[in-house]
Amino acid sequence: MRRIVIDIETCAYPFESLAESQREYLLRYAEKEPDPEKRQMMVDDAVRYTSLYPYTAKCIAIGIFDVEKEKSYIYYESNKDELWKSEDENIHYKGLLEIDMLKSFWRVANAADQIITFNGRNFDIPFLMMRSAMLKIKVTKNLMSYRYGDEHIDLLEKFTFYGATRKFNLDFYCNAFGIESSKTSEVSGMEVKNLYEAGRIKDIAVYCSRDIYATYKLFKIWNEYLNLK
Repeated sequence: MRRIVIDIETCAYPFESLAESQREYLLRYAEKEPDPEKRQMMVDDAVRYTSLYPYTAKCIAIGIFDVEKEKSYIYYESNKDELWKSEDENIHYKGLLEIDMLKSFWRVANAADQIITFNGRNFDIPFLMMRSAMLKIKVTKNLMSYRYGDEHIDLLEKFTFYGATRKFNLDFYCNAFGIESSKTSEVSGMEVKNLYEAGRIKDIAVYCSRDIYATYKLFKIWNEYLNLK
């Protein structure tokens, strides 16, 4: 069985670049808030959350970890055709335009028997599918079809027993199970936008590689101790 672990990093388009009607829609609740301080907080939150929507953001990195080969392949946004590897040569980095990142992802996904994510059903997979449609790319596999199947293993669903218990983030689970977290004092999911604006796309790519490896280690915990099939 060919298994791959995936993770994506996204970044919002400038809020001012959205259509006026889109901006109005996203700020509709904030504008009704009479308290100026609370209203500004609501505006800031609405703008910050645009990085989570495929209609207001783009993929800037896609990470794929091949479980059988134990190698990672990271696509990241670049106008130049760049190729480089980690020192141990287990992580391959490639700079691509977003449209080419998505095309490459769907080629790999189509050949995989199982795709493993963390919160993939709520974020990564819908984002990839909708961005692909927006860029006129044909999706090769429906990874949202059956919640309880084996084609897409979403570890957040597995570790919460499909929503029966509280959700935590990847860093929290990694610390709980003794797995080295992808989060560092300098780089975390919350810092991606700042890194992108600073032109540090390669740092984002490296962070993405750590994310998919941490997800893989968490998958091993689930597969060995909690997978009863």
